[in-house]
Amino acid sequence: MKEPLMTVPATKYPNLYRLTPALDVARRNGFALGSFSPRYTAMIRPILRAAQRLASPAIVQISQREMARYGITPKQFVAAFHAGLEAERVTVPVVLHLDHTFEIGVLESAVEAGFTSVMMDASAKPLAENIATVAEAAALAHSRGASIEAELGKIGTTDFVETEKDEEFYTVPAEASEFVAKTGVDALAVSVGTAHGAYTVRQPKIDYERLQAIRAATDVHLVLHGGSGVPEEMVKRAIALPGGGISKVNIATDLEESLLKALGRKERMSDAECSALEPTLRQRGEAAVEATVAAKIERFLLSAGRAALYASA
Repeated sequence: MKEPLMTVPATKYPNLYRLTPALDVARRNGFALGSFSPRYTAMIRPILRAAQRLASPAIVQISQREMARYGITPKQFVAAFHAGLEAERVTVPVVLHLDHTFEIGVLESAVEAGFTSVMMDASAKPLAENIATVAEAAALAHSRGASIEAELGKIGTTDFVETEKDEEFYTVPAEASEFVAKTGVDALAVSVGTAHGAYTVRQPKIDYERLQAIRAATDVHLVLHGGSGVPEEMVKRAIALPGGGISKVNIATDLEESLLKALGRKERMSDAECSALEPTLRQRGEAAVEATVAAKIERFLLSAGRAALYASA
């Protein structure tokens, strides 16, 4: 059965899940959940619309740096998410996730606002400090009824929205076992070759042998960051690894690029600018985001039609 939520009354949003039970179903049934970052509150609804139309579970997320860059508070994002659930009459399973977070105060504010899942990213610190920081965050999140994700290794970037430096250190399987045991995290983002942002010069890759070794070392749910631009066959193979591969795939850049292309612009906007778009332009942008999300659900994640599995979970 679905675990109860502390932050949102189950009677109002019975389809709103914590991350752990949502990923449990995905892993048992050989698919992954897309963790889609709209970056603009106005683009939350097309994500939900695509998931509902395709009967797919989905995660909607935003990171600490995205909130700062686009001018959004945790409460504003939660309010827009809840409004989207009601406006789109969403019944498929959904998770509201706070992505890369670097300060315990931001994480706590998000949980209090209504996020059902959070991520503490202390991957830039030495292993012992990463463990100590994440353990503290995990205790806080669990005490408030939220799931928690962390990162081990260092996932590269070409975007610099989520991370400040393009440093990459692959996850060490033996460290993954220790990390999970000492922190109590529910999901682990692993560094196996993908990168945040768009692939231009470097090409996407996944070290499947390392990923399989990480799975052998720990039973925690595994997360693939940098899902934008990765070929579908790579993602499918990562999901289908023996013992349960990747259960959560983060997708952000592809959504924003499809939005900006539909609007005929190259520069990012603030959240307020996006919300103030002329209605015809905004509808064009929403359609592009919805189409991108739908393509990921059908071709990458294999989650289309899987919402019904949660009824008996």
